[in-house]
Amino acid sequence: MNQAERDRLVTLRKAKKKLITQRQAAEELGVSVRQVKRLLVALKKRGDKAVIHGLRGKPSKRKIDEKIQCKAMQVLSREDYQGFGPTLASEELERRHQIEVSRETLRKWMVAEKLWRAGKRKVEQIHVMRPRRSRFGEMVQWDTSDHDWLEGRRERLYLIGMVDDATSRGLARFVESDSTLTNMEALEMWLQRHGRMMSCYTDKASHFQSTEKSKRDEQDCGKDGKTMPPTQIARALGELNITWIAAHSPQAKGRIERFFETAQDRLVKGMRVSGVKTLAEANAYLEKEYLPWWNQNCAVIPASADDAHRPLEARHDLAAILSHVEPRKVKNDYTLQYEGKTYAIERADISTGLRGSVVRVERRRDGSLAIRFRDKYLRYKPCEPVQKVVQPKVRKPASGARKATNAGGKSEWMKKFMNRPGPDINKAIAIANATS
Repeated sequence: MNQAERDRLVTLRKAKKKLITQRQAAEELGVSVRQVKRLLVALKKRGDKAVIHGLRGKPSKRKIDEKIQCKAMQVLSREDYQGFGPTLASEELERRHQIEVSRETLRKWMVAEKLWRAGKRKVEQIHVMRPRRSRFGEMVQWDTSDHDWLEGRRERLYLIGMVDDATSRGLARFVESDSTLTNMEALEMWLQRHGRMMSCYTDKASHFQSTEKSKRDEQDCGKDGKTMPPTQIARALGELNITWIAAHSPQAKGRIERFFETAQDRLVKGMRVSGVKTLAEANAYLEKEYLPWWNQNCAVIPASADDAHRPLEARHDLAAILSHVEPRKVKNDYTLQYEGKTYAIERADISTGLRGSVVRVERRRDGSLAIRFRDKYLRYKPCEPVQKVVQPKVRKPASGARKATNAGGKSEWMKKFMNRPGPDINKAIAIANATS
């Protein structure tokens, strides 16, 4: 019996002894006069227990059967469910094992079985949140997460994700490497589903921004940096009329960071329970299970119902735009060099101004090659490489080698000395006397 119940008992005893009226007791207890009469009758029959609720100490009729509780704890004790929190565990039990239990009830069970240990979160540095954009497609945050997504069941994978700033709607795919090619494929997925966004918000990775190389000990000294050519993704965004915005810190693109933070918890555990082991299975689970859950439960309604995406037009050839593009100069014989090979333009496609001009060479993602001059694609054929005639090398004697000597014999430098042509002896004496 607690203190409040003791105070109620004192008031009822006063009313029973008629020290106060039943109406005064009702006002003091905050109940009706009829309820006071009921309590007085119960006090006469049950004694002091009349002020205690009749259901105290009895099991609730809504209590879950102990067999269901034991089954739920056996499931969560498996290695597959290691690290699951009450919220995710409650959802998985209902979806996979048809066990319906509330998050709070499950949390109490898990704490009792030492499967969950709730702790207070440390207060981290607070960053002022930037207001969301008002329209879907006005700005899309884009990044890649490097994490052990399959927990060692396969080689390491990367998750390329794109999240709309206004709605938090997400799109992602697993890839084997974080390259320009894989990022272009992720961009193509968004463009084909929603259209061209107004802007993209990314970090300053080498896929998006070219940086000037400098020596470690060199300083800028206040000089203006050189204008670097755009990367392949930056060029593609420019051709699609999509603005690229660089983030100066991870906190600046917090929506995509929170998308990855949730995925590193829920997505990893979901793939573990589903037995995902390959790249294809990971992308299938991501597309069919995780992304629908994210867009249904974590997306929000934008401030404006207008869609800022712009449709892809006929001139937007994604195969050409989302490729590796380099300029090449056409020589006087209508050939050009690319990747160490020589290509000759077909005679039928030779036009005025082609000689000496710069053409656009596109290495498509499927491995094919396309050459464009102005708005026309040119037919070409590879030239067979000219085989060089290799001349046999003549060995020269080493500079430090000594000439053969007449070892052990008499020197022959005076041999046939007198037979050599020379001036007459009389002339030689006359010359000698004249010069002495």
